[in-house]
Amino acid sequence: MRTLKLYAEDIGKGNLILVNPSHPLATTPADEVLVPIRPAFPEIVLERQTARMLAEVAALLQCEDQIVPVSGYRTMQEQQAIYADSMRENGKEFTKKYVATVGCSEHQTGLAIDLGENRPDIDFIRPYFPYTGICQEFRKLSVQYGFIQRYPAGRESITQIAHEPWHFRYVGYPHSQLIRGNEFTLEEYTDCLKHFPFDGAHLRIKHDNYDFEIFHVPVEPGQEVEIELPDRIPFQVSGNNDDGFVVTLWRHLG
Repeated sequence: MRTLKLYAEDIGKGNLILVNPSHPLATTPADEVLVPIRPAFPEIVLERQTARMLAEVAALLQCEDQIVPVSGYRTMQEQQAIYADSMRENGKEFTKKYVATVGCSEHQTGLAIDLGENRPDIDFIRPYFPYTGICQEFRKLSVQYGFIQRYPAGRESITQIAHEPWHFRYVGYPHSQLIRGNEFTLEEYTDCLKHFPFDGAHLRIKHDNYDFEIFHVPVEPGQEVEIELPDRIPFQVSGNNDDGFVVTLWRHLG
């Protein structure tokens, strides 16, 4: 067995962090982990793993001429400017639906990307990304690479953001598959995982020749928690930006 130490100050770090008006961003990504997503768009950057997975999906679909990035990582200042501009140009009701307040935007994590179908005059706030053609192919394939459509229709009361077909969030695999398969929002998935504590029954799923074991480790403010994990089993850890961490074990079935 090996010991994993979890610290309360790290709850706001990782692919599964929940960011919304009730869960403001706890940390911002360091400059060195942000990379341009394509040479043609050097000003649009994402967290390194997110950018790599996005590039893999685009390469498989050969869609770089059909789907273009519109908005990736934003600094606090950029988010503030976008919010202020939208309030001035579009009004309060529109802005509250489509633009997160400063400190509550997924774009400030480096894990979120807005995409648009390549066409003249792309709308920065609401780029066109239909449920047909290459855009729908991207939507389906990207789940296998860790992405979810973050703001689905009919779930606005939960996400506190209007339906956004263009906004994709990296949460990592197999979490993207579980979220999509159960039609969860990230809010619902975060709550669901709390029913699988470290000291209780764990969530198990077999997929793609792997047996995934997932559990939640609650951590109180200022607390340090130690847990024991099996030797030689790959694992991932992410804070949830709420009350603890999600640990995922990967056992190869082959």
